[in-house]
Amino acid sequence: MDIARSGEELIKICEENSISLSEYAIRREMEDRDLSREEVISKMKKTLDVMKSGATEAREKEVYSVSGLIGGDAYKLQEYLKKGKSLTGDTMVLAMAMALSSSEVNASMGRIVACPTAGSCGILPAVILTAGEKLGKSDDDLIKALFASAAVGMIIGRNATFAGAEGGCQAECGSASGMAAAAVVEMMGGTPKMSLDAAAIVFKNILGLVCDPVAGLVEIPCAKRNSSGAVSALCTVDLVMAGVESKIPFDDALSAMYKVGKSLPAALRETGLGGVAATKAGLILKKKVFGDEN
Repeated sequence: MDIARSGEELIKICEENSISLSEYAIRREMEDRDLSREEVISKMKKTLDVMKSGATEAREKEVYSVSGLIGGDAYKLQEYLKKGKSLTGDTMVLAMAMALSSSEVNASMGRIVACPTAGSCGILPAVILTAGEKLGKSDDDLIKALFASAAVGMIIGRNATFAGAEGGCQAECGSASGMAAAAVVEMMGGTPKMSLDAAAIVFKNILGLVCDPVAGLVEIPCAKRNSSGAVSALCTVDLVMAGVESKIPFDDALSAMYKVGKSLPAALRETGLGGVAATKAGLILKKKVFGDEN
């Protein structure tokens, strides 16, 4: 099977072979790694299990980062969810709680899946697990969704970047949200083209998001951006499943994201020298972590 080098090629390959994004990713992994289908599925099952753990741990107990800057928020959201009085509904609150949980586990040096990065590790698990629970999907369905996200991720990695240091937070949380939205669209019966439309809409909505970690740590504002990224993905799924298309194709939206990221000044690309990291409060928090040494 041919290798897709763009979103357009990915859609064409899927249509010509009458396969889904997830099936494309499975076949590519089998060919690239010389593995059987069972081996490929088994590896992804392990990934799913780690994601489940990370998305659950900090909702069941308060988990704090090594620096002490963040922690306990996933637990607060989970308790809020139990009250049944949320404005945006249980699905959104659960997704935010799951995203924060993985982020807090990451910052506490716990075990997570850096998909596509550690800084954006909460988005994909939160979106897929929340959607799976809402839609009554099995683990097999969730595994397929992860493969669907991987198909989109391969195109992002080939043509742009996942690194905040290179493309800002739009490259991290933006990519994670786009991959997640694409995966859930497939989970809900959407076509590959619809999945890529979802990713394109996410890119457009997050275009220009800077990477400005307070004290240089992947904690503030990163954790909360994971929760908002999860919400963005889920909202975009509903847009696309309602029949809304992206007027800007996936490849163009991805190209724009990459060019915008390259245009960002160094202070806004993970250096911790701009954005909220350079605010009065941000500098106080930095001093709290490192003292006067910085």
